[in-house]
Amino acid sequence: MAARVEACTPCHGNKGEGTSDVYFPRLAGKPAGYLYNQLLAFRSGRRKYPPMNYLLEFLPDPYLEAMAEYFATEHPPLPQPAPSEVSKDVLAQGEQLATSGDAGRNIPACVSCHGPGLTGMQPGIPGLLGLRAPYISAQLGAWRYGNRTAKSPDCMQLVAGHLTEADVTAVAAWLATRPAPANPAPVPKGTYALPFGCGSQPN
Repeated sequence: MAARVEACTPCHGNKGEGTSDVYFPRLAGKPAGYLYNQLLAFRSGRRKYPPMNYLLEFLPDPYLEAMAEYFATEHPPLPQPAPSEVSKDVLAQGEQLATSGDAGRNIPACVSCHGPGLTGMQPGIPGLLGLRAPYISAQLGAWRYGNRTAKSPDCMQLVAGHLTEADVTAVAAWLATRPAPANPAPVPKGTYALPFGCGSQPN
């Protein structure tokens, strides 16, 4: 399979560890179900990025499943977090949203879906570690403006719709500062209850 995913590696790294381009995410170690859902979304156009849409346009489901399984089983070390360029107050705002949410604005904490260690949960909730602030910010923006959608109920579109630009900057900056835990693997399905329905994590 390594030879078959060579088209992915210039942007995502030989083992899916990511590259120096902050807008191409790490794939390694994410749940295979999550990666497969993203490949389907790019192929169908629910997630819009022309090079990925074109690359996947004619690939069949079993091929996409094999690609997802390949990167899910790769476990290169997580990168060291880069120093943040935002103020301590902004980081504190991001930490508050990520760990406690804002019930008054119907914003759940990131940890309520992505796990206390932010490592995600099988089979469809991704970890948020090893991603850089510009990428996280861009994805939250894509959900806010409908350029990225998921299976219904599209939980992230609901969450992102309640975020302001300042919220996005803050939470993206704080998440990008998180160090790798001792075990960065996604936890098993059912380890914790999600705060609401999520099309990426079918029951």
